Amino acid sequence: MSGDLSQLLFLPQKNVTNLHFEQTWRWFGPSDLISLANIRQTGATGIVTALHHLPNGAVWEVENIRQRKNEIEAAGLRWSVVESVPVHEEIKRRTGDYRNWISNYRQSLRNLAACDIRTVCYNFMPVLDWTRTDLAFPVADGSLALRFDMIDLALFDVFLLKRKNAALDYAPETLADAENKFDALPPEQCDRLTRTILAGLPGAEESWTPEDFQLALSAYARLSPEQLRENLIFFLKEIAPVAEAEGMTLTLHPDDPPRAIFGLPRVVSTETDYKQLFDAVPERANGMCFCTGSLGVRPDNDLPGIIRRMGNRIHFLHLRNVQREADGSFFEANHLEGSSDMVAVIAALVDEQERRLRTGEDTALPMRPDHGHQMLDDLSKTTNPGYSAIGRLRGLAELRGLEMGVRRMRAQSPKSF
Repeated sequence: MSGDLSQLLFLPQKNVTNLHFEQTWRWFGPSDLISLANIRQTGATGIVTALHHLPNGAVWEVENIRQRKNEIEAAGLRWSVVESVPVHEEIKRRTGDYRNWISNYRQSLRNLAACDIRTVCYNFMPVLDWTRTDLAFPVADGSLALRFDMIDLALFDVFLLKRKNAALDYAPETLADAENKFDALPPEQCDRLTRTILAGLPGAEESWTPEDFQLALSAYARLSPEQLRENLIFFLKEIAPVAEAEGMTLTLHPDDPPRAIFGLPRVVSTETDYKQLFDAVPERANGMCFCTGSLGVRPDNDLPGIIRRMGNRIHFLHLRNVQREADGSFFEANHLEGSSDMVAVIAALVDEQERRLRTGEDTALPMRPDHGHQMLDDLSKTTNPGYSAIGRLRGLAELRGLEMGVRRMRAQSPKSF
């Protein structure tokens, strides 16, 4: 259900509740090009960050957590969400020293709770997490977006990486287009594509050389999607009771993109995937990061419907939009544009928060504008791809206004919008 944006913001404030989504901002720590002082000017009050300097699997000690928390609070902000406490690859495969890594993870959760930080985002994507093929894709208005292109992915996988049997994973027409493009592609553009895919986006847990990447893929060669799902459920059964006891929420980010790539299984791509996890591990602490961009890549994911059916498990919001293409390619659109109906999404989230108020549940719903175009003055600056200041500021402003308008419309006529 869509709303008319022109009507939303000019209604009287009568009967509007004081509920709102907590506005947060992704910050990559002291080395981030955008300072905490600048973030405060965006209107965000919460920070989403992590201890990026610690290796995967290490215990997050209380001293390190408090140091980062004090830095954030000294700037007049709050550390609202941890994104992410990375999951060690041996946990995903359930091999090697995985029990020790799980024990470390549990201790990190306890230490975060001791510092009153109680929302943790994580993902369970093998080897790579967020994957794009172009970090500076020009869109119609001249700004630069992130893009995932199926032809470029096939080109890299089949003709540059030369993964065994990779051609079997692509449609014949995609392979033909990839081969034609490869034949004409200059070496420097081949190198750029390789770096883009293997280096990952800001916040990625690891980056790879082509040789190391092949080795990492081979470690998953015999792991089926069913086995990866079993390993995720095993992990959740180990950590969810700790989170529940500490009053924490765990927010599992969906696969990005929500499909198998490089022969790697992906098991957090659809509503059915999440339902299996919630049925197997019923603690409410076992929840989702509702990422409208990642889930929205698949047209079979009904975003407002997921909110209506699973709203009590949504503990963190990544709000962004994508423009889908028929072959599975997409680029990141402006927040209120693209293939997903953001008005309907926000309306469903407002309903969910109101439901929680009526039932006495925790109404907290931190959200952040996820990604943003490189635009205006940021086009001449060095920026983290997807995390430039102005593009996200535009997204935050648009989402803030949309939420306000939806709440005001709801208060006036709950059944009509």
